[in-house]
Amino acid sequence: MLDRNFYDSLSDLSPFEIKDELIKLAKSSSQKSAKAFLNAGRGNPNWTATRAREAFFLLGQFALTEAKRAYYDPKAGVAGMPPKDGAHARFEKWTKKLLQNTADWDEEDEGIPPAKTLSDAVNYAITTFRFDADAFVHELTDSIIGDNYPVPDRALHHNEIITHEYLMWAMCAGHRPKAKFDLYPVEGGTAAMCYIFKALKNARLLNAGDTIALGTPIFTPYLEMPELEDYDLKTINVSAEQEDRFQFTDEDIKALENPKVKALFLVNPGNPSAVAMDPDSIKRLVDLVNKKRPDLIVLTDDVYGTFVPGFQSLLGHLPRNTIGVYSYSKYFGCTGWRLGVIAVAEDNIFDEKIKAHSEPIQKLLEKRYKAMTPKPREVKFIDRIVADSRDVALNHTAGLSLPQQVMMTLFGLVELMDVEKAYQKACIAICTKRFWNLIEGMGVESNPGIYFDHYYGIIDFEFWLRKYVGEDVVTWVKDNIHPLDIPFRLAEDHGIVLLNGSGFDAPSWSARVSFANLNDEAYSQIGRAVRSVARGYVQTYQAAKGLKIS
Repeated sequence: MLDRNFYDSLSDLSPFEIKDELIKLAKSSSQKSAKAFLNAGRGNPNWTATRAREAFFLLGQFALTEAKRAYYDPKAGVAGMPPKDGAHARFEKWTKKLLQNTADWDEEDEGIPPAKTLSDAVNYAITTFRFDADAFVHELTDSIIGDNYPVPDRALHHNEIITHEYLMWAMCAGHRPKAKFDLYPVEGGTAAMCYIFKALKNARLLNAGDTIALGTPIFTPYLEMPELEDYDLKTINVSAEQEDRFQFTDEDIKALENPKVKALFLVNPGNPSAVAMDPDSIKRLVDLVNKKRPDLIVLTDDVYGTFVPGFQSLLGHLPRNTIGVYSYSKYFGCTGWRLGVIAVAEDNIFDEKIKAHSEPIQKLLEKRYKAMTPKPREVKFIDRIVADSRDVALNHTAGLSLPQQVMMTLFGLVELMDVEKAYQKACIAICTKRFWNLIEGMGVESNPGIYFDHYYGIIDFEFWLRKYVGEDVVTWVKDNIHPLDIPFRLAEDHGIVLLNGSGFDAPSWSARVSFANLNDEAYSQIGRAVRSVARGYVQTYQAAKGLKIS
């Protein structure tokens, strides 16, 4: 099965589709041998953040007592809706009683009592943000019960304030802007991508035939979505090469000077490069926008920013031009919760561009949004994203589910209270240890630098063969072996699944490994397997050239 024709038939597939073939092959291999099946292809973390979840599930119990306060038929199992007046006092009394029952609680072994986490989070929010205590507790109880539509539909009032502060830490810890952002909580980063693409098209900010730039390597949907007939966009690549430590050079940025390039889409830190933009790269882009391209639309997907201490997002450096995307999935181990957020500065170029449209386009847009408001031309871009996410006609039922928004609130509050950043340090330590286990297993040297997030890694066979063996071997391998042989060889011979780097517009002779989803020891095994595959290529070259096999 492992021949060039087979590989060629798969070349146009997304790596996430190819992985299904790899999984079948790897499982079959592991069943025939004593080797474990190891899937390091997908980035679902194998850790979960406990404190916010403990608070969430406890809050649900309190919310039920509140619902029963309004009305309760125990025989039928029917309750009312949580009341607002006096909610905070009742909450304090309820949590105090729970804490009295934890007198023998051992925080060293059992962690902080959930009731204390919940109580501290609520009081922290009330004190820090000067919330009306009853209004905030009522938002939590009514929302976690899930008995109402989201109101406001874009974001709950208190959740937006808390999430804004969390994002300023998660995305802009190293460079906090003065700008204030409007937020739209959504069903994970994937929903954010879909909604933004749709809204940019509907607002006529990106039209069929327009050119956008992609900062490559990049998460595969950003490569695939522009080509859909829905958008029909042309793309150019602004490539961050491994030789440049995955940073953008002056030459890379120069391509953006062309006014035909309407937008730049980035994942920062990269996926799969796992490297955040350094100050020099950021400055190059900021200078370009400020001096030559004040009209450039920037979309930055910063889901992995929390794995780089002091991370700096373009959202902080170019707030007027930038749409920010953040997902809670990876950092908090909550891919199943589907939590993400879109951020757009109150002062932005998107609203300006919409207002500058010609009268015929204005009339088209006016017709699209007239059912929402008597003044459709005044609808902000962020609110157009909300409306378009529900095809406008269902705008009145838009918004992320309220229990999800409560989970988002609690994740944010617990992180903001963690002044020592113990949780962040623990997550980074998990990925870092696994990275070094892989490097040791491969038998190579590496100096990833301070902007490497250790969540993913690109194993570039061409780069490593050139460094450790020589150009002759690289040339021969490229002439005689298909790049997809790398992941298929790992699957067939070692029961290991990695994704092909070419699917991310990374170097063709590379594979992406996730450091998030397997135990520590597995990465030593993966490293040895990668070394074995590379050694096999070298020995095949030696045999073909009549050289001594080493």
